[in-house]
Formats: sequence, structure tokens, C-alpha cells
Amino acid sequence: MKKILFVASVVKLHINVFHIPTFKLLKEMGYEIHVAAKNDYVPKEDMKIDFCDYFHEVSFERSPFKKDNLESFKELEKIMLDGDFDIVHCHTPIGGALTRFVKMKNPNIKSEIIYTAHGFHFYKGAPIKNWIIFYPIEKFLSRYTDKLITINEEDYNYSKKMHAKENIYVPGVGIDLDKFIVSSPTEIERKRKELNIPENNLVLLSIGELSERKNHKVVIETLSNFSTENITYIICGQGPLRDELEDLVEQYNLTKQVLLLGFRNDINEICNVADIFVFPSIHEGLPVSVMEAMASRLPVIGSRIRGNTDLIDQDKGGYLGENTPNFYYESILKYMNNPVLAKNHGKYNFKKIQNYSINKIVETMRNVYSK
Repeated sequence: MKKILFVASVVKLHINVFHIPTFKLLKEMGYEIHVAAKNDYVPKEDMKIDFCDYFHEVSFERSPFKKDNLESFKELEKIMLDGDFDIVHCHTPIGGALTRFVKMKNPNIKSEIIYTAHGFHFYKGAPIKNWIIFYPIEKFLSRYTDKLITINEEDYNYSKKMHAKENIYVPGVGIDLDKFIVSSPTEIERKRKELNIPENNLVLLSIGELSERKNHKVVIETLSNFSTENITYIICGQGPLRDELEDLVEQYNLTKQVLLLGFRNDINEICNVADIFVFPSIHEGLPVSVMEAMASRLPVIGSRIRGNTDLIDQDKGGYLGENTPNFYYESILKYMNNPVLAKNHGKYNFKKIQNYSINKIVETMRNVYSK
């Protein structure tokens, strides 16, 4: 039986979010599937990975510069040497780096090394230190990469300047469109009541980790500029900035308007109660949350960054611009004054997102694994 090892930093927030459809494909193709990652479930006994035959606990640290990753390197090296895998497919910065360092140290490893970059740390507008540190590392490690997969056009163009044996463009991990069915008016009303959203309020929605990178604070600052209170802003996600964002909400006296809902398993239902999706992230690869919003027929207001520009066509599916309260204020106002325009942009996004369906991406990955 053919064997494949998936390497990523964590299970709950990466493997189980992005790769289960691919695992299903690989089982159909006759692979024995191994996963090497950190078990980030609490409690750990709750962990379950569909279609996975063997799980190898490796306590990866998120930062590649943490000394504890030296032990992770040794653990991964043993797994790769003992496993005799046909393919090792690595993801996330630390998973991708350590896998290829193992290959560099052990050239006798015959496994095909595939690395999916979910967004290089160097990008247009990135701090110069990112280019100084991460670009040389990625270029060097590409020498130990058989197939380098990138998920947006900007990264794909960078990859062509590197040394991987093959560069492949795959537009993300795909989205299961069947999960994003339009709810009935009754179901939408029920969900709005459940979330305590006033009947006639305009609903803005953001999905993403509560972090500096996701930049939710700029939208909170934007809301403080509106004289009306008939706007509800929902943020779905957890992360280190929750306390800071709660303080900001109180500072601007927006506690009745901003809902910090934490991690949610009902994203499709929440998308259905929203009117506008707002995505002010500072940098992305190809954001799944934007794809979910498009599948839910929502117009999108977001930052003009890599990934967003792949997905959102300006003035057709939404507005992309500078990460300033003024930009978000003006863009929200356009939709408030013209609900028909918002609906039309949402319809446009739904049509475009068909090209990113999980079925199409899985077939693309079938070709990647079959070569």
C-alpha cells in the first residue's frame, strides 16, 4: 500500500479545517495516511482525524525560532526515516521548514516532498525584515522540494524564481458549497433572535483569529464614526487580542453593537444573517473566510492585499482599499444607501466562487498526487 505523511503545526486549527476532503481522496486512491502534528485539542482526548490511519504527536512550536523545535526536528526526522513514505506533504511555515531540513540532512530519504505555501511571509507591502529573513530561507529550502504548491497568483510568481523541481498553482483548499445553503426567512429570523440582533439592524460580519494580523480593531474604530446605532458587527474567532478588543468596544461605547462570539461551528448560519462581510486582514494566503462569505452571497469589503485581490473583483463583488476607518466607513455607507447594489455584488461573488469548489480542488490534487 502507498503511504503518505501530512506534516502541519496543529490538528484542530489546520489539519481538520483544511485537509479532510484531501484525505478522503487519498483513501480512494489507496493511500495509508499518516499525520504528524501537535494535538491542540483541549482535552486532548477529543482529537479525531477522519480518514487518518496513524497519528504522530510532534509538539511543533509556531515560531521557527523557538529552541523547542530542535526536539520537534528530531521527532519528525525519526518518523520520516522509519516511515518509508511515498509522499511527504508538508504545510504551515514550521511544518514546511522542518520537513525540508530533514530532507536536506538525509538525502537518502526517497519520499517525494510536496510543500504547500498557504501564504509566504514575504509579500508586497511586507516589512523589510520579512524579506531579509524569510525569502532567502524559502528559496534555499525550495532546493529540497519536489513540488511547491502556491495558492495565489502573487506567491506563484515568486515561486517561479525558486528551485523546486515543479511549481504548481492550486487556488486554495477549496470550499464545500453544499454547506452554504441560503436559509429561509424564518430560520434567519430565529438566528437573529438567538444572537440578540435588533430587527432592522444592518449586520456586518468578520471571521478570523483575534490577532493583530486580522485587524478587527479598524472596523470597531469605523463603527464609532456612525451616528446611527442600527448596525451590528459580529466577529467570529478566538485569539490573544480578545481583552484588548473588548476594551476598545467599551471605549467607543459599542457594547450593544459589537458581538464577539468566539470560535463557532455554525458559520454558515451566521453568514445567512449578515448583510456585508468585512475582512480587514493585513496579509493572507487565500482566505477561506472570504470564500465562505462569497458562497453565502455576501458582498465583501476588505483590505487590498494578496488573496483578497484573487477573490474579490473591485466594484463587482465588493470594495478593496486601504486599511483605514475612512475607507471602511465610505464602503459601508455605499451599501447602506443602496441595498440592491449589495445584493448584486453578493450574487456576483456566488457565481465566481463556483471556481473554488472543493470538488474542483480535489480533482486538481488528484492530478498532483498521480504524477
